[in-house]
Amino acid sequence: MSAEFEQVLLSFHKDGMLDFLRAHPEEIPEALSLALEDRQPFSWRSAWVLWSYFSEGFPFPDGASERILKAIPGKKDGHQRELLKLLWISGLDEEGEGEVFDLCVTLWEDIRKNPSIRVTAMKWMFRIAGPHPELAHELPYYLQDKFVDPLSPGVKRSLQRLAKAYLPD
Repeated sequence: MSAEFEQVLLSFHKDGMLDFLRAHPEEIPEALSLALEDRQPFSWRSAWVLWSYFSEGFPFPDGASERILKAIPGKKDGHQRELLKLLWISGLDEEGEGEVFDLCVTLWEDIRKNPSIRVTAMKWMFRIAGPHPELAHELPYYLQDKFVDPLSPGVKRSLQRLAKAYLPD
């Protein structure tokens, strides 16, 4: 990773980071590699800014989805959330969706995890289950009180809206 990009990650607000990546697209492979490592604060910030970069429509590197998925376990909650957000825009195949669903179930079930990673995991579960009725029928199990009670009232309302939008009556 270039020392210049590391300095950008520490010195600039998000717009400055994005401006740097737009001006230096050759840094994207290194920025992605950094996002997959555990070199804080650089790795989390790199994942965070890459999500915005790719959300703007820039092409996602080939093979990146698989690399991101493999990097998620073992990271801290906020870093996991940012990597899941990157996956959201990566374009997964059906096998990748199955792996993400399994990972998200594990993240959701760990009630000690930060609510933001748990809700991001549940959003993935709803998204993947949408076109797969056999998975959609499993989701009510994950909305039991034992999983939802530790969350704040606002997060619970957000989950209720998700459930209403995705689950059959």
